Amino acid sequence: MASTSNKELYSYDGVVAVGGDGFFNEILNGFLSSRHKAPYPPSPTDIVHSVDGNGSVLIHHGSSGTVAGTTSQNEDQSPLLSTPRQENGSGFSTFRTEDGSCNIDQDREFSFPEERFRFGIIPAGSTDAIVMCTTGTRDPITSALHIVLGKRVCLDIAQVVRWKTTSASKVEPCVRYAASFAGYGFYGDVITESEKYRWMGPKRYDYAGTKVFLRHRSYEAEVAYLQVKSEVTNSTSERGHLSSQIQALWSPNESERVVCRVNCTVCNKKPIRVSTGSPLATPYSHPEETRWLRSKGRFLSIGAAVISCRNERAPDGLVADAHLSDGFLNLILIKDCPHALYLWHLTQLARRGGSPLNFKFVEHHKTTAFVFTSFGTESVWNLDGELFQAHQLSAQVFRGLVSLFAAGPEV
Repeated sequence: MASTSNKELYSYDGVVAVGGDGFFNEILNGFLSSRHKAPYPPSPTDIVHSVDGNGSVLIHHGSSGTVAGTTSQNEDQSPLLSTPRQENGSGFSTFRTEDGSCNIDQDREFSFPEERFRFGIIPAGSTDAIVMCTTGTRDPITSALHIVLGKRVCLDIAQVVRWKTTSASKVEPCVRYAASFAGYGFYGDVITESEKYRWMGPKRYDYAGTKVFLRHRSYEAEVAYLQVKSEVTNSTSERGHLSSQIQALWSPNESERVVCRVNCTVCNKKPIRVSTGSPLATPYSHPEETRWLRSKGRFLSIGAAVISCRNERAPDGLVADAHLSDGFLNLILIKDCPHALYLWHLTQLARRGGSPLNFKFVEHHKTTAFVFTSFGTESVWNLDGELFQAHQLSAQVFRGLVSLFAAGPEV
């Protein structure tokens, strides 16, 4: 996907993958790594990412106020992908990807969001959450029929930028994309442990999950996330420890929740804050409508769900009312808590109609971007089932960035 020319890709209607979420993640990153050109995710004023005169990226930490970064006059204010754009001597521009290879821009560029070129997924993985969320079932024949009939549904994509691999490493930004989920703590530990037991097949996740649950490890970290006005008006943040009056302001009633379905009105609604003149505009394009909030402490897990992430182990997914293309990440913060309470939370996830977010130690926020910083020595993330080590990272969501051969789940 990375080496195929844009001209050749334009001759196809799309690409079909036979596999799971991790395999699709690799294909997605191959497609976007050299083609999707966008600024890095935003960050609070005391954590500023900038490019110096030598082209290296700096992260400035301050106690308060705006921290000015030095930027070369020859560089864009918003650097693209993992390194600044460079000329290779032939007149083409190149970008450095995660594996260190360079990709040369082709004579024809893709425009994003890309609606004509589509991805198809025939489910053959361990969880197949993306297929279940976009077709409503985990059935290869159903997915094949969606492809044959030329169905189309737009899908949000999260851009995740790792700034530091470990606390001692220098700043070397690395860009990855995720279509379903990015998770830390419990989620990262499970995927790390499961890699030792791939010979077990899908059952390795149950075995690894049990081992990680029994360890009950928590990690000290800080998460800063953007609160947009729509989060307040739509009441998308849940806090079980608040009084009933305040709870009514922050937690949605069941009747107010809109589950994503075929011809979803939420996904089809045009964004009101995005400027039509800028394809890279995002819900936080107007700073006066947003503010940064922070959560710091010991966490059992931190998750950012792009979609609901329904699967056979969690029939309603991590967030039942998450949408395929609403332009939001669902940030789920699980604070350190007793073993029994965490088990109760996990059992609610495994139940259809459960309430896994209705706990005092659980925070749920809809956001467009967040910044994560670990205060420990170990920091492993799970991106669509793929390992991603990151001591510090930032993420943002792009609404409807790619299209799939699907129509959305039916009732």
